Amino acid sequence: MVTKTEESQLNKLENQVENGGGGAWEYLCLARKLKVRRSDKVLKYGLSILNDSRKRSSLGPDEWTLYEQVAVAAMDCHAVDVAKDCISALQKKFPESKRVGRLEAMLLEAKGSWEDAEAAYSSLLEDNPFDQVIHKRRVAIAKAQGNISAAIEWLNKYLEIFMADHDAWRELAEIYVSLQIKQAAFCYEELILSQPTVPLYHLAYADVSLLFPYLPSLASAALEKEYKLHASDKLSVLTSTLKCLRVSS
Repeated sequence: MVTKTEESQLNKLENQVENGGGGAWEYLCLARKLKVRRSDKVLKYGLSILNDSRKRSSLGPDEWTLYEQVAVAAMDCHAVDVAKDCISALQKKFPESKRVGRLEAMLLEAKGSWEDAEAAYSSLLEDNPFDQVIHKRRVAIAKAQGNISAAIEWLNKYLEIFMADHDAWRELAEIYVSLQIKQAAFCYEELILSQPTVPLYHLAYADVSLLFPYLPSLASAALEKEYKLHASDKLSVLTSTLKCLRVSS
């Protein structure tokens, strides 16, 4: 999770670059470090470096990291030709790389070649069953095709391997909530157990509890206990929610 300080630093760099003050590479490095996908800016600033031979050569080995970063940003921005050029450069440098192979599969996905992309991902997972990015891409493909049952299946399989991935638990919970499936509560319970001091998980659990008759009293108790321990000054914010929970129970 990006802190306010980190976000402020990134915004400051972005404003600096936009106003001609330099710092494009520093911005790209920070965006990569924070795993922030401001794809339009990454594409713009990345190309400004890659298209300048002097700037590009000054990066040394980091040139290839930038090609990868720009390729992903280009796919996010539907700039398929740019992504293809970046991946081609990486292929020439690393012809046997599985990492580049993953980018090739992502390019197929970006083009809407779902079956080819799925086949490519399946092949890559045979070589490395623990590639988190590929597992998540399979979920993305299912969701893009509107196949929610497949997305649920892939997310559950992913979480059997990577149980500590909070983002995946939250994504699965949100899908369950949209379908009003009670397993959403279990997902938020996992999140609360792993990150008990995050208020949003407790609030989400309370919201979910309203959908099912046997959960409200449990959620009410959990919310009150958590906020008395960690944020007693915010209890007033939850008053109406807790009242609703008690009425429902």
